[in-house]
Amino acid sequence: MNHDLVPLIIGIIVFLASLISIRLGLSVAIIEILIGSIAGNLGLETQDWMIYLAGFGGIILTFLAGTEIDTKIMKEKMKANLLIGFFSFMAPFVCAFAYTYFVIHWTMNASLIAGTALSTTSLAVVYSVLVETGLTRTKIGKMIMASTFVTDMGTALALSIMFIKPTWYTALFYGISIVIIIVVYRFSLFFLRNKTMSGKIIEPEIKFIFLILLTFIYFAKLGEGHAILPAFVLGMLMSKHFKIQRKTSAVSIKLRTVAYAIITPLFFIVGGMRVSFTLIYSAAGLFVMLFLIKIIAKFIGVYFFARKFIPGGSAYTTLLMSTGLTFGTISSLYGLQAGYINQLQYSILVGVVVASAVIPTFIAQKWFVPKYPEDIIK
Repeated sequence: MNHDLVPLIIGIIVFLASLISIRLGLSVAIIEILIGSIAGNLGLETQDWMIYLAGFGGIILTFLAGTEIDTKIMKEKMKANLLIGFFSFMAPFVCAFAYTYFVIHWTMNASLIAGTALSTTSLAVVYSVLVETGLTRTKIGKMIMASTFVTDMGTALALSIMFIKPTWYTALFYGISIVIIIVVYRFSLFFLRNKTMSGKIIEPEIKFIFLILLTFIYFAKLGEGHAILPAFVLGMLMSKHFKIQRKTSAVSIKLRTVAYAIITPLFFIVGGMRVSFTLIYSAAGLFVMLFLIKIIAKFIGVYFFARKFIPGGSAYTTLLMSTGLTFGTISSLYGLQAGYINQLQYSILVGVVVASAVIPTFIAQKWFVPKYPEDIIK
């Protein structure tokens, strides 16, 4: 395929996904993943610029999710967030590892990769769905995002502890991330409300945030870490600044507009393009089994705690926290590149991860969206 034709096709997919999303009343993330998977299997190949922008899109979504967190509610519901988030990670990790290692006899490292990949909840998917359903500023939305972050923390720590060997660059990444978070948190409100810069057509505030996130990405790659974690923490700490800043301008709205126009769609489209229908078909039974293990284990890990702490939204919470994408594909790709899993195992895992981003989200949006979201938190 002509490489110059790829950007045009991506533009068509992004626009078409938006129209279908509006027509069907479904999250545009679901449509972008589905169309991306179809396009990838019809011969559309990813290019370097797409992969980088897709990764950047995931970081932007994570940062934006952090800015929607209400730290007061997070402290008040700390026990609930930790319990839901921890068991959302642990239950599928143990179940997927046990099945792949003891039942179908994958190697130890391959089974650990499977457990890690299928333990995830995609903060990017969760945030996108909550934005489109208007739940990001409700208590249930904030609790789901906080619990999702706990799950992703567990996945990131598991991957780092079991496989990634820390170097001085790893220490540099975490050190610089901490310094950036502290400095930006202390001085960003002054920058965002600076009359010399705010309201300008060149949007220096947006460029400032992009620069910080790009810095996280660079040092994360250098230190073999994950830019998702510092991006979320920074967003969470800046949530108070954004709340104050909304009274004077609309940086957060502009940032979301820029991101959703082209950058974050690439995150979902590229995620869909990683799925190989041919390889999944060749091991359809295993694909179905691993998908069921992930969903059932998520139900076991999340539903009963959600029913206790979020009685009116337990099913919705469980379904959204069954989604996977970001860390699931990161874990699978790492396993493939390190030689722990083969191409077939990689395709199956990524296929399950992508399916979990689509099917539970579809069910949640169609039948389980809370009617009175402000009244269902205990």
